[in-house]
Amino acid sequence: MIFANRTEAGRALAEQLVRQGIGAGGLVLALPRGGVPVAVPVAERLGAELDIVLARKIGAPRHPEFGVGAIAEDGPPVFDDAALRYLRLTPDDLAPIVAAERAELARRVERYRRHRPAPTVTGRLVILVDDGLATGVTAHAAVRWLARQSPRCLVLAVPVCSQEARTRLAAVAGTVVCLHAPPQFSAVGQWYDDFTQLTDAEVDTALSRHRDAPARHPRPVRRLGPAA
Repeated sequence: MIFANRTEAGRALAEQLVRQGIGAGGLVLALPRGGVPVAVPVAERLGAELDIVLARKIGAPRHPEFGVGAIAEDGPPVFDDAALRYLRLTPDDLAPIVAAERAELARRVERYRRHRPAPTVTGRLVILVDDGLATGVTAHAAVRWLARQSPRCLVLAVPVCSQEARTRLAAVAGTVVCLHAPPQFSAVGQWYDDFTQLTDAEVDTALSRHRDAPARHPRPVRRLGPAA
């Protein structure tokens, strides 16, 4: 299964959520940047409110592309213990990187929210959307941050993910919806024809268009029970 782009993937993901009866009265939260163009058609199809949750990967020293953990909003770091053991690292070794990523998170909060408060999730059905999961560590941090706020039900929805990430995230999210979990998985981008990296301006535009669009009414769906 190869998606043309994130928008096509979001439309397919939205239809799967509808088939599973997920979405009535929900709040769709995107992980910027790549999760936003996936989340927009999901929110439109479900007639749901759309907002964002901010998270940042914690990269290994001298190899920032190799994620060993992540932080979300003002939550504590979440580390991949297996990766730390493999690299012979401790959380204390990563303190300077964590501090730098917190500073970048603060910049993005200011850039994307523009003094708007973070969305209220307590007692709500929350659907967290990203463009895919490789290790899943960034989504894990976001799920942990959201779970602390006691949503009624927490759903993680992605077009594609590794089987390992799906298993790991199923242990912390109430429900995981993934359209495609191939046995051989090296990177999220391999499952998209167009995986162009988004800019901050493109994220702003996508969120603004959704907020300004006329309200849509979703197909009736059943309600999920409380979050696990």
